[in-house]
Amino acid sequence: MKYMEKKIAKDLLSIKAVFLRPEEPFTWASGIKSPIYCDNRLTLSSIPVRNDVEEGLAEIVRTKFPEAEILMGTSTAGIAHAAITATILNLPMGYVRSGAKDHGRGNQIEGRLEKGQKVVVIEDLISTAGSCIEVVNILREAGADVLGVASIFTYGMKKGLDRLAEAKVTNYSLSNLDTLVEVAAEEGYIANEDKQRLIAFRNNPSDESWMKK
Repeated sequence: MKYMEKKIAKDLLSIKAVFLRPEEPFTWASGIKSPIYCDNRLTLSSIPVRNDVEEGLAEIVRTKFPEAEILMGTSTAGIAHAAITATILNLPMGYVRSGAKDHGRGNQIEGRLEKGQKVVVIEDLISTAGSCIEVVNILREAGADVLGVASIFTYGMKKGLDRLAEAKVTNYSLSNLDTLVEVAAEEGYIANEDKQRLIAFRNNPSDESWMKK
């Protein structure tokens, strides 16, 4: 697993899917100032990286959730990854909308989902885990047996880990912030002294003291 974590971290850095800016932080939708921004949608545009990601997600499903009967992508970023991974595994797939449609059948879950069916959710990124858990809850309310979540990247934030544990959701990610920071420093994407600043942000995102050298 450690080999895969480093491989995916290198992939994400190589295609600039991860932006590391300790000196010029990003502002997340939540208002949090962050030295990192991860855009896993870019993995779809690089064939070698896309292959690594989808094979990695497929391996998680095979080894961690061998009873899986269907994959469900999160909207919108997880949809393509769920479709490609499902093709590799020869499994059906669908996805969960962020809200029910206001026309037609008013679906929030797209694709055929049977009650009791064993589901693995495919997610691109986990930070505070709120949107991921919302998807899991929607599937559970529809009668699905959600085995867990396979994701591309996790920040490993305490809030996210606590939420997943409280909701009894198991998540396996292809890579994580700790590995990415190590690889980024090794390969010269960031200065060595920035490693601790990035980890300090992850450990306490509301404390902006990491912005000061």
